[in-house]
Order: sequence, then structure tokens, then C-alpha cells
Amino acid sequence: MTVLQNKIDFKAIILVKNANCNGDPLNGNMPRTTYDGMGEISDVCLKRKIRNRLQDAGENIFVQSEDRKTDEFKSLKARAEGNEKFKVELKKGKKADKEKAYEVACREWMDVRSFGQVFAFKNTELSLGVRGPVSIHPAFSIDPIDITSIQITKSVNSEDIEGKASDTMGMKHRVDFGVYELKGSINVQLAEKTGFTEEDAEKIKEAIRTLFVNDSSSARPDGSMSIYKLYWWKHNCKIGQYSSRKVHESIEIKKKNQDITEIKSIDDYEIIKHELPGLIPEEYDGI
Repeated sequence: MTVLQNKIDFKAIILVKNANCNGDPLNGNMPRTTYDGMGEISDVCLKRKIRNRLQDAGENIFVQSEDRKTDEFKSLKARAEGNEKFKVELKKGKKADKEKAYEVACREWMDVRSFGQVFAFKNTELSLGVRGPVSIHPAFSIDPIDITSIQITKSVNSEDIEGKASDTMGMKHRVDFGVYELKGSINVQLAEKTGFTEEDAEKIKEAIRTLFVNDSSSARPDGSMSIYKLYWWKHNCKIGQYSSRKVHESIEIKKKNQDITEIKSIDDYEIIKHELPGLIPEEYDGI
């Protein structure tokens, strides 16, 4: 497999309709927003979904969510110790060969060689940090979002409490409609260190294109979130022909009519492609 040789930038358009795309636990689990009312999906949330899609595709993932575990390990430390090749260096503590441990971790787990990882656990003296080549920005909506909150009731009590009625009140929140931008890049210099390959880049691309497949929940019913378009720029050199900012801004999304006050569909927007001489994006429809 060939280690990545060309810088990559990417941008995806996310559609959200009647879904809580990323709840904020510090705000009653309401959809995340910025101070000016723009919707936000955290980079941590997006990387979790990419990991899930890679895991669905059969890749070995180090940071697995509890409800998607494919092994018996209950913690990251247990998973690290459960890998016989990595365990050898982990048990050496301060005498460990950090370069070898780095190499093993990147080879064994795709999310480690993609996003990086810190290996620092209690009662172990080995401290190892891996910087990954794939960087993901938080996704923000193009325009301020409208949030609808509804009151719900539970039809059964969680515990036996004498005299307590079963109609416990609660709240659910959703984004009525929103168009979000996901941006990211893949750095060649870091890819060379972690062993991130051209094949890995293709897997990341497919994971983003299908980001919300097998991702349904009560807050995100099937079909309520989807990737509309994915733009993928592959530069002709390691450091990039243009800055990532300029590349991301070459795809502009804006309202067709600035007098529209309530956005209800992607058809209310136009996508403007600004040409960058010598750098043409690959364009994919999402799922």
C-alpha cells in the first residue's frame, strides 16, 4: 500500500430535517448553536460517525462506542492491553521503544493512524501521543436554524415509587431544517509518520459520503440527516497548491433569494463553484 503523497481537502454539505443532529448536554440536550444562532455539529461528533462507518466496513477501530463494540474490551486501556503486539511495549513502561509502539498502534488501528490518539493510562508508565493526518472542522449551518421543542411523557416509571404517576414529563428538541458545511483536510507530512495510505484516504472519503447510514436514533430518525454533496480536492503536491481556507471557500452556498426568511429545502440555496486553476474537485452525491 502506498503512503499518501498528495494533500487532500474536502467539503461536504449536510442536510438536516426534523432531527437533533448534535445535542448539547449542558443545554438540556438542545441542538448545538453558536451565539449568533447558527447550528453546530462538533468535530468530535463527526469523527465518531466516521469511526462508526469505518467499523461498519470492517476496519479495526481503537475508539469504539459502547453500543457498537466488536470485542469484549470495556475500556481503551483494556483494548490496548488486549493487542498482543502493542501490549509488549505497554508493559515495558519507561523502557518501552516508543517508535515501535507508535508504529504498532498506527498499523493496528485505522482511527489511530487517521485521527491520532493519546495513549496514557493509569498504572502504566508509557505515555505516547500520535498526531493524525485527518483533521475535521466543526460543521456549521449556512443560516441560523429554527429549533422546535415538544413536551413528551413516559408511559411507565423507571423505578418502583409508591404513589408516583407514570406520566413523567420530558422534552425533545429538533432542527426543523438546516444546511451544514463539513470541512476537513489530510496532511501528507503526518500521513508519512502514521503510515496513512492512499487506500485509507479512499475509505475516509466513502465514510464521509455515507456518513449517516446506520446512524439512526430517536433523535435522528432514518432519512432525517444526509450528505447532499461531497467535494474532494487532491492537490498535485504534498503541501497543497492552495491554502485549505481558499479551497474550502471555492464552494460557496448561499440563498437564491435573500428575502427568504424561512428555509425549507436545499432548493432554496444555490451552490456556486469558484474556479481554482489547476485544481478541480471530484464531486460525489451523498446517501
